[in-house]
Amino acid sequence: MPARKKEIKVDLPQLAVEMGRKPPQAIDIEEAVLAAMMLDSECINDVLESLTPDCFYNESNKKIFVAITAIASRNDKVDILTVADELSKTGDLEAVGGASYLSALSMKIGAAANTDYHTKILLQKYIQRELISISYRVQKQSFEDSMPVDDLLQYAQQEVFVLAERNMKRDTSPIQMVINQAIDDIQKGQERQDGLSGVPSGYANIDKITYGWQPSDLIILAARPSVGKTAFVLTMARNMAVDYNVPVAFFSLEMSQTQLVKRLLVSETGIPSDKIWGAKKFNDPQDWDTLNERIGKLSRAPLWIDDTPSLSIYEFRSKARRLVQTQNVKMIIIDYLQLMTGPVELRGMREQEVSAISRALKSIAKDLNVPILALSQLNRSVETRGGSKRPQLSDLRESGAIEQDADIVMFIHRPEFFGTAEADAYPGQTQLIIAKHRNGETGDVEMRFVASEVRFEDANVHYQEYESRMNDVGTSFDMEY
Repeated sequence: MPARKKEIKVDLPQLAVEMGRKPPQAIDIEEAVLAAMMLDSECINDVLESLTPDCFYNESNKKIFVAITAIASRNDKVDILTVADELSKTGDLEAVGGASYLSALSMKIGAAANTDYHTKILLQKYIQRELISISYRVQKQSFEDSMPVDDLLQYAQQEVFVLAERNMKRDTSPIQMVINQAIDDIQKGQERQDGLSGVPSGYANIDKITYGWQPSDLIILAARPSVGKTAFVLTMARNMAVDYNVPVAFFSLEMSQTQLVKRLLVSETGIPSDKIWGAKKFNDPQDWDTLNERIGKLSRAPLWIDDTPSLSIYEFRSKARRLVQTQNVKMIIIDYLQLMTGPVELRGMREQEVSAISRALKSIAKDLNVPILALSQLNRSVETRGGSKRPQLSDLRESGAIEQDADIVMFIHRPEFFGTAEADAYPGQTQLIIAKHRNGETGDVEMRFVASEVRFEDANVHYQEYESRMNDVGTSFDMEY
């Protein structure tokens, strides 16, 4: 296990002396907020929701805020006398300037209506100070040359990410507002000809259960290696981008961009894979005609592929946010979760690292309001246990947090892959097992794996028939969230 990174303590006042500048601060605003809390009990909860002791730069003001927090947590009355008593109990009354300082504070109160604005100013100053501290730590690590540059970059991203997450305030909403949003979503779903409320997968039988991939959902698709996880989501990405014109981002941590596109060309053209991969020549001129025709169709699709290896969760968040903002991406796919890297301090503690990645993916999906589908591995216990090899939730590899964080957990089960007696129905028999569905039904979806074209299709719907049906519905899919 690698040694934990030694935290560099930053003395902001001393750093300010070295830089010849004062850290961002607003002492007069701090005093006004404290005065408001002692004289107007109605503002206390609002302030406590937004600020922490570190938001106060002045040490005396910080101690007073801690005292007010302690009194409020006991549901006791907050005023100058009770604050003085609390400070006296903790031995901090004289340190803050005594009762006279508290009395002087009471003269600093502004209009009560300004407290919310004053709180925002203090939060802003605190974030600025934290950014200075982060910058200093990164600068010091860079000068010491003691950390690999990739780890240093991830450390910098992580520190800023954690600061942003910690200070991201989401306001509560009255139920009437939420009801209006829900009714609006229902209305849009009713107006759609396909009967879905989310992003269509391109697999009709899956969409009957999920109603499309829903905004802010984290979807996990798991299977043992070589069962066809990548082929499944690649076909799905193609269906969404080509047939429905849904902007899709595909993050491939295992295969290169070129390898993925070659796989797409095999399934799209029907040309044997040994020709696409170069083992056999294109002796039939029709192959080139088919390839050129299908290339045009794919090249116009709103599909973005990123093959950054060992992608950190912080890099992913930045890239995903940019794609959503600039390309209007509505669906994100990750191949696969266990190849991502989490916080630097969790390196070597794999279960905790995977748990952190899983939690972050759910947070990002919610923040960006798009569905994120991440592939995941299964434990080897699936192969070694007796009887049925059907995967189950306990088979998820390395972290129980994956099951907890996911809104939907699915497994690909191909009986013929394990050589079991279950594989009697037809070649390529596949069950997509929806084992967890937070907002809907669970169950099995019958599918078929077409090995020659490295793709999956609905078991009871031939690919060309399904494609024709989608064209009847319409090839443009415009989502508004």
